[in-house]
Amino acid sequence: MAETKYIFVTGGVVSSLGKGIISSSIGKLLQARGYNITIQKFDPYINIDPGTLNPYEHGECYVTVDGMETDLDLGHYERFTGIATTKANSLTTGRIYKAVIDKERRGDYLGKTIQVVPHITDEIKRNVKLLGKKYGYDFVITEIGGTIGDIESAPFMEAIRQLRWELGKRAINVHLTYVPYLKAAGELKTKPTQHSVKELQSVGIQPDILVLRTEKHLNKGILEKVASFCNVDQDCVIQSEDLPSIYEVPVNMQNQGLDEAILRKLGEPIGEKPALGPWRSFIDRMQNAKKEVHVGLVGKYDLQDAYKSIREGLMQAGVYNDHKTVLHFINSEKITEENVAEKLKNVDGIVICPGFGQRGTEGKIIAAHFTRTNNIPTFGICLGMQMMVIEFARNVLGYTDANSHEMDEKTEHNVIDIMEEQKNITNMGGTMRLGAYECKLKPDSRTFGIYKQETVQERHRHRYEFNNSYLQEYEQKGMKCVGRNPESDLIEIVEIPELKWYIGTQFHPEYQSTVLKPHPLFVDFIKTCIDNQKS
Repeated sequence: MAETKYIFVTGGVVSSLGKGIISSSIGKLLQARGYNITIQKFDPYINIDPGTLNPYEHGECYVTVDGMETDLDLGHYERFTGIATTKANSLTTGRIYKAVIDKERRGDYLGKTIQVVPHITDEIKRNVKLLGKKYGYDFVITEIGGTIGDIESAPFMEAIRQLRWELGKRAINVHLTYVPYLKAAGELKTKPTQHSVKELQSVGIQPDILVLRTEKHLNKGILEKVASFCNVDQDCVIQSEDLPSIYEVPVNMQNQGLDEAILRKLGEPIGEKPALGPWRSFIDRMQNAKKEVHVGLVGKYDLQDAYKSIREGLMQAGVYNDHKTVLHFINSEKITEENVAEKLKNVDGIVICPGFGQRGTEGKIIAAHFTRTNNIPTFGICLGMQMMVIEFARNVLGYTDANSHEMDEKTEHNVIDIMEEQKNITNMGGTMRLGAYECKLKPDSRTFGIYKQETVQERHRHRYEFNNSYLQEYEQKGMKCVGRNPESDLIEIVEIPELKWYIGTQFHPEYQSTVLKPHPLFVDFIKTCIDNQKS
């Protein structure tokens, strides 16, 4: 392939149809055919990035290797394809407008009136083509967030319209819509899809391929009807039924020839259908895992997307241990000394979840105390690790007022503190320790035995750190600091080797766990939970 080809993925009818899963599946299928691909997400909201958004608004915030706070769909891209994304893979209206305004302030436009068309649309187009130009990918898949017809996505749609005109046969549109089932009538309805396509056509874009999200199987008649009413080839109308797992979607798409339709539309040779061997064997193991392992997620966000990557990491680890991971959300705001035993009685291990702010932290500390004193496998991630550190200071080191500077600025014993260079920061967005940092492991530690290597790279998203002035006291009383950043000497990992599994990481291992390369910490944690269940 000489020139980069572009696939635009748009959505209609309602949001949350799974454009990210479809984009990831397309990427996976093209990758399996030997193509070099990347996937990017354009979000129409005005935030510079989702870093300042409440998880209830937007699910988890995913962090790239180079420290960009992004949409959770980038997590799907990485888990499906194994590609490490960067800030170039994620854009928002806010970043587009900021780039244009910065250029205008510098005088780059030489006195011109700055307008949505052409200046904003040109900046969008430049970013669409940036990765392809820079790295010479065969395919760049661009997912546009939101739903066709939204006011905020209009500039993106106009940019796509122009690009399809300019790129000719090198660009196609895959449009995802919804076919609802009306229970009272006992019928599936295609009208919303027709309206959605009409809306797309009204901005000058004719979809090349339609993917119909549906809870019920669509018969041939419905698919033919949609093809004829929406001016789309019959073999380019694909149905995406609800499946037990998102990881079955690429196989379902391949069975219906989605990748073949894309290649045909873009003038590429079809060739042999790839076997997807390792992927299919993962699905087989997942489907055949009958035994369950129960893990409690101790956190404050009662929303499954808030801890998306952690959930997926634990699920993948279960599969590689031939178990089905059953997750139980345990609201840390509702945990007390009196009810903690009751709340944790049905789990084989717990994950103390990350987060920001004071709400729910005392419950996490109570949970950490209960699991430490009852030797229940415990994995603390980011703020979760900090809560384990605070609990240990209060109940083992004897500092009853121990806390994080984030939760209590007046504490005498700030075992978790803010770094010197962070103290005067007033902006909330993008000012934390973000992205991949090196961590050196102590060779005699439990964690070293899990990773089986001395130096690892892991991604961060936090502002507060373990206070090294307490280091010796922790080590003497049995909580070992076994992972450090070699440059800053900041503590990355704590563990209590005497216990079955009591490990806290200042970084987020979930960002690096993929379907074909599950994270070793998750795999070992789940293995210990299974052993704990047996004992």
